[in-house]
Amino acid sequence: MSFIIAIAGKGGTGKTTISSLLVSLLAKRKTGTVLGIDADPNSNLAESLGLKTKDDIGTIVDFVAKNPASIPTGMTKDAYIDYRIQTSIIEEDGFDLLAMGRPEGPGCYCFVNNLLRTLLKRLADDYDYIVIDNEAGFEHLSRRTMRRADRLLLVSDSSEAGLRAAKRIINLVKELEIEVRKVYLLLNRCPQIFLKDKIEELGVELIGVIPEDESLLSLSRQGKSITHLEESSQAYKELKNILDKILGVRPQQ
Repeated sequence: MSFIIAIAGKGGTGKTTISSLLVSLLAKRKTGTVLGIDADPNSNLAESLGLKTKDDIGTIVDFVAKNPASIPTGMTKDAYIDYRIQTSIIEEDGFDLLAMGRPEGPGCYCFVNNLLRTLLKRLADDYDYIVIDNEAGFEHLSRRTMRRADRLLLVSDSSEAGLRAAKRIINLVKELEIEVRKVYLLLNRCPQIFLKDKIEELGVELIGVIPEDESLLSLSRQGKSITHLEESSQAYKELKNILDKILGVRPQQ
């Protein structure tokens, strides 16, 4: 059974940067197979990791819907879509990546969510670690695409809006009875801890504070992927420590 780390939070707080760094760090540990899932259609997890996506789930569903003749004889539509999704997984050195994308057809979005839910159940047996970069709008939580997670990492900046979003996610997880073993708050791009009273109101552990890092900003300006981030950078070292805490019973060997 996979150790699932789900990332959620308000848009613009650096969810995808955190997700891609976690995927990269897990891959470097070489303690098990790693799958990154870009469950945010507006995200660019693959690009952040320096990869070019193949077909995403949404694109595949749209293509099959518009081209039913493409389905091989003797194969059902669902079986063909499943086959196409399996072949769309990007295989990189140390990790794999799957992108959800956004379908165009009416009613396709629910179908894609159902596919992703089914895939997650099956892939949980194929990988030791899964990192899910969720939508900022929490749609995947509300549609119960993600049914369980070993760790839910709420990424926020130091704004009240970011902390309010974290609170809504916490309430939604409880309301939908999503099985989450541990919820953490991570403050990103913060020089120090602000709004301590608001953080305490969340009732979850603050796992770390990642300061604004010039190394990350430089990579962004140069159009380079997160994989080029030096291990000596502040953000890298802090997130490495955070990953140690997240894994808990699975320390680096």
